[in-house]
Amino acid sequence: MNLLATVVLLPLVLGTVLCFWLGRVETPARRRATAWAAGLVAAAALALLASQAGAVFDGQTVLHHAPWVPAIGLNLGFRLDGLAWMFAALISGIGILIVLYAAFYLHHDDPAGKFFSTLMLFMAAMLGIVLSDNLLLLVVFWELTSISSFLLIGYWGNKEESRAGARMALAVTGGGGLTLLAGFVVLGQIAGTYELSQMLGRGAEIQAHPMFPVALILILLGCFTKSAQFPFHFWLPEAMAAPTPVSAYLHSATMVKAGLFLLARLYPVIGGNVLFESIVATVGLVTMVFAAFVALFKHDLKGLLAYSTISHLGFIAFLIGLSSPMSAVVAIFHILNHASFKAALFMTAGIVDHETGTRDMRRLGGLMKAMPWIGSFALLASASMAGLPPFNGFLSKEMMLEQAVHAQFWGSLNWLVPVLATLGGLFSMAYSLRLVHDVFFNGPAKDLPGHPHEPPWGMKAPVALLVVICIAVGLMPALLTGPLVVVAATAVLGAPPPEFHPALWHGFNLPLLMSAIAVGGGALYYFAMQSGGRLHRYLPGAFSGKAVFTAFIDGLFGLAGRISGALENGSLQRYLAWMIALAIGLAAWPFWLPAADNLGAQGRELLPAPPVAIAIWGVLLVVGAALLRAHRQRYIAVVLAGAVGLVTSLAFIALSAPDLAMTQLSVDVVSTVLLLMGLALLPQTTPAESSTGRKLRDGLLALAGGGGVAWVSWLMLTRDHDSISWYFLEKSLPEGGGTNAVNVILVDFRGYDTFGEITVLGIAALGVLALLDGMRVRRPTVDPQGRAWSYSQEPLMLRVVARLVLPLALVVSAFIFWRGHNLPGGGFIAGLITAVALVLQYMAMGQARAEAVLRGAAGRRFVRWIGIGLGIAWLTGVGAFFFGKPFLTSAHGHPVVPVLGELPLATAALFDLGVYITVVGATMLMLSVLGAASKEVAKDKGVTA
Repeated sequence: MNLLATVVLLPLVLGTVLCFWLGRVETPARRRATAWAAGLVAAAALALLASQAGAVFDGQTVLHHAPWVPAIGLNLGFRLDGLAWMFAALISGIGILIVLYAAFYLHHDDPAGKFFSTLMLFMAAMLGIVLSDNLLLLVVFWELTSISSFLLIGYWGNKEESRAGARMALAVTGGGGLTLLAGFVVLGQIAGTYELSQMLGRGAEIQAHPMFPVALILILLGCFTKSAQFPFHFWLPEAMAAPTPVSAYLHSATMVKAGLFLLARLYPVIGGNVLFESIVATVGLVTMVFAAFVALFKHDLKGLLAYSTISHLGFIAFLIGLSSPMSAVVAIFHILNHASFKAALFMTAGIVDHETGTRDMRRLGGLMKAMPWIGSFALLASASMAGLPPFNGFLSKEMMLEQAVHAQFWGSLNWLVPVLATLGGLFSMAYSLRLVHDVFFNGPAKDLPGHPHEPPWGMKAPVALLVVICIAVGLMPALLTGPLVVVAATAVLGAPPPEFHPALWHGFNLPLLMSAIAVGGGALYYFAMQSGGRLHRYLPGAFSGKAVFTAFIDGLFGLAGRISGALENGSLQRYLAWMIALAIGLAAWPFWLPAADNLGAQGRELLPAPPVAIAIWGVLLVVGAALLRAHRQRYIAVVLAGAVGLVTSLAFIALSAPDLAMTQLSVDVVSTVLLLMGLALLPQTTPAESSTGRKLRDGLLALAGGGGVAWVSWLMLTRDHDSISWYFLEKSLPEGGGTNAVNVILVDFRGYDTFGEITVLGIAALGVLALLDGMRVRRPTVDPQGRAWSYSQEPLMLRVVARLVLPLALVVSAFIFWRGHNLPGGGFIAGLITAVALVLQYMAMGQARAEAVLRGAAGRRFVRWIGIGLGIAWLTGVGAFFFGKPFLTSAHGHPVVPVLGELPLATAALFDLGVYITVVGATMLMLSVLGAASKEVAKDKGVTA
């Protein structure tokens, strides 16, 4: 397997499954093992990336492509260049620190398996985003980050704020993901490809297309929502309800950086033009200043850090938006710096909350005495966040201010850009000062729920390492980050960047003066606001992003409720009538178009109807009329419906379709039994509910629907057309390895459809289990003729026959299964035959005894059968990836085996095995659940008789 795909699959498959399995048992040893597994998987991903560092730093781009769904342009394309390597190293490297921190942070009541398995899923999604070379594949991982972050933010599902924060994050980022998908589709249509490697060098050509502005706006909406840019910023503070390790990971190096990564990744394609600069730089600058101002007034420690994160995300977006190569370099540099000091500060906030029991800065204070190490780390990391020397944050802030001085995207108002940038730095200094002063000084604390003390080493060590990085990069930036910034900026710009010389001292200049104003002004502003309690009196206005979002959602649900109230009256007949009328209308609409002419019979030669066919049609008409007349008598209706199915199977035989005939017969038997068992839970007759008007309406719908289908069939039968059957008949043997074209189509040519169908079948069976599990219905005491209804008698003849039929049916099933690729048969038919034989056991012995004979196969066990069947089918499809083939590509051959001779083998048989197991499991699960629902319950004991 390719190394880049392995980097993603390690946490996606190994990490998620292993952590979930280890975390099933909540013991101290298993919790430690779960954390170790997560950490080792993240370390393995980082090691694989490190093995490619030499090639990346030499300027090479590592590419890997494998087809997935090439018809729509979706391929497994991965790309590793300087930008992808930097982000992937951040994701996996900080992920290791988060795992170590979380192992000590989580309470023993918090399920470790749930946390670490979801964290691994999120890590895999982020790695997939930064390593994807295919835009559609990138969207898949993009949406996976939204789903996995929803699970992480809502980890404490018992808390309302966690559930609300998770829903808001999913709504905003998920909606942005939809616009991103639309933008990618437009961009792909413009470029004629979804592969970044074929698109990055064609920026001028793509931007000249008239649809480019549409693609740009849609893509920017997706980026802004994910990276919490104004006015989509409000979801990020609400996500602070997540456990602190989640906040530290999502909001320092991963999720909120995904939008910024995409802006940087697509910069050669969509950047460098007036529209891009005007939107991105403006939104980034407004976000930076607005969020920095709000952060100062947040009393929740994590809330302050959340708004500071939004401000720094705006900082980076502002730099990416500027049409300056050096601004892209500075943006890359600050992404690295922000990840280090912000992860350290979030972990520090979690430690304070963990040890004191609160994050309210109005109650905290004077913690430096009780927590000197954590206080020192917070002081140093906050100094970096505020942009003080000699820390890494100072370097990127100075370079940002220099870029702001030379910005030229507001015309005559360009002078306002450096003013706002300085103002953002001033607010940044103020909230950084408040964080340190209100928490670790300004004591004493007030009514703390816990007794503050130093945390264990596992929580301090990641913070200490990140703080050391902040200092080391500040002192030696060229040595520690220079080469990485250069290769990442080269990937962003598509060309070598300008010379990059970060240093603590560049002499007296305008950016230094702006920085001094920001630092001094921020300190004065904080202490001025802090005096007299003015910080505590500030309340946000009602017109906030959260308020607008909440009002919109409430209005949307209110509108949905009013529509539902107007349409829903509890009548299933009415709902069904609307559905059928809409379907008929949609089907008839094309025939009303001007192009729909010549709708009569054409000149194709008609064949005479044989007498047998006429007789069968007559039987079908009689049965149909009887079914219509006796539809209120449920059991008779089911029997008559079975007769219709029998006539249909005869038609299939007449048309030389034995596969379909066998399938129809088997489905009829199984469905008839299941319907009878289901109807046993209901009254034996349907009450007369239809008025004359309803009958007239239903009759018209039936005539329109049936007549329309008959008319379309007649039109097709009387016209010459080009059939595609020749393709499958010619290709089945050489490309599918079988002579039975029907089965080859199901398991090879259209295997993806079949996989979807058996998945739906499994979901339907699970739906029956969910609806009827635990349900018990009182049995009737008399039959429709008034005779006593006996449940204890077991038909002797049927019992004897059933025991003989079961082994014979299993042999027939095996025969039908193995010959299915070359002769009529296959996994679906074999599964139905097996199900029919097992249904016969239930009918002859009763459920309890039949399950005992079947070695206690309780209903819930059949759920595993469904899972095993779907798993085999899925693994068969995934196996093609290992050979560089699309999903579900089959292989076949004819090896010569001693004694047995030449054997026709095909991997599609394994997929067919999954179909067989799923069909048997789904059928038996529904049968078992329906049988259990009809078990009689003892009145005095309340137990199943």
